[in-house]
Amino acid sequence: MKAPLLRLLSDHGMIFVLAALCAFFSFVTLTDQSVTGEAAVAQVAEMASQGQQVMIAVRASAEESAYAEAVAAAVTKAGAEVVAVVKGSPADMRAALEKTAASGGRLDAVIAGEESARWLVMAEISKDFPALGTPVVVKPDSYRWPNFLKADNLLNIANQIAVIAIIAIGMTMVIITAGIDLSVGSLLALSAVLVSLFIREYAGALEAGPGGMILACIVAVAACGLAGGFSGLMITRFDIPPFIVTLAMMLVTSGFAYTLSEGQSVYQIPDSFVWLGRGADVLSIPNAVMLMLGLYAAAHVVMTQMRIGRYLYAVGGNREAAHISGVPVKRVLMFAYLISGMLAGLGGVVMASQLKSGSPTYGGMYELYVIAAVVVGGTSLSGGKGSMVGTLTGAFIIAVIQNGMNLTNVESYTQKVVLGAVILGAVLVDKMRQNQM
Repeated sequence: MKAPLLRLLSDHGMIFVLAALCAFFSFVTLTDQSVTGEAAVAQVAEMASQGQQVMIAVRASAEESAYAEAVAAAVTKAGAEVVAVVKGSPADMRAALEKTAASGGRLDAVIAGEESARWLVMAEISKDFPALGTPVVVKPDSYRWPNFLKADNLLNIANQIAVIAIIAIGMTMVIITAGIDLSVGSLLALSAVLVSLFIREYAGALEAGPGGMILACIVAVAACGLAGGFSGLMITRFDIPPFIVTLAMMLVTSGFAYTLSEGQSVYQIPDSFVWLGRGADVLSIPNAVMLMLGLYAAAHVVMTQMRIGRYLYAVGGNREAAHISGVPVKRVLMFAYLISGMLAGLGGVVMASQLKSGSPTYGGMYELYVIAAVVVGGTSLSGGKGSMVGTLTGAFIIAVIQNGMNLTNVESYTQKVVLGAVILGAVLVDKMRQNQM
């Protein structure tokens, strides 16, 4: 009983950590929430009846103005009369009340929004305007729910981590082989610049069609794949440490990105290009998230069901033994760095789509966040151990920590300290696990 439990915690312990973090941030962000949208309109409109005199008062925002118009239509349909619709401040409402009182009118109810219901003028209507009667203040009901668990916030977490998680797939393969790839952040920037420049210069800029944009994406991903393949060649052919090779490629590719863009952002991209980064076609889930999940499913199959996956683990576990066993070590390493480069390029395409531009400044510090996601997810820096499920979990752990600290107003400097401590803790756990083997 004890051994299976320890194995479960060793292999999937970070999933429990992620669940604990979600539970913690759900607890600390538990607040009163208001019913919104059509449900709110239907709720407040239920009080309206034939012949009632109703005033509607909300703040001057697009969302609350739409709410006020919908409520006005609903209560009118119910047979009530809308005396006035106020969209503004307490002073605007007081002016409307004075006008209604001066005309000899009366009020049976005042329908407000969540914020406007707390205006002082609401509580003093009967006192300041006795001629209007004793109108009831009506607002949508509230309920307790964590800000963290709002659907929009959860989708935002997934969408924000999508690029890092996509790149982390390739980084996981590289680290499993006991390597490292420091160039992924610069490759992301190069890819974003390349896809944007290709669309602007060769695909028709703002008039670019789907074919031209797809070709631009392929060119950008292929170029980054070549850069990753070159890193693999230097590592396998000349036996240069991966740290040095990828550090050099980080500088080289960053320089190319700045040179090609002349240090400027490239903006001449059609609106339709944002489909990949911002669109949502299935169950309102962002397309970038769907792409991320599809890639992880494919990578999981590769690492668990295919020969190349077993080879990656064998090379990372013991390179000499793998070579003696007939594993094509050099080709396996080339594959890992090639895939890492291509996925960094794909990450750059997604970011260019999300931001509708390409810039050489994109991807700053991303290599560290990607490595952090992989390490926090349980992949050993010594090689030979790791999983795609773990990496995806690690990426979400980082995203949840950042999002939770933002929701609880933790300053950015403190967030860096916390993330650094999380990474250090993950490496320490990995080291302790190795010492117990």
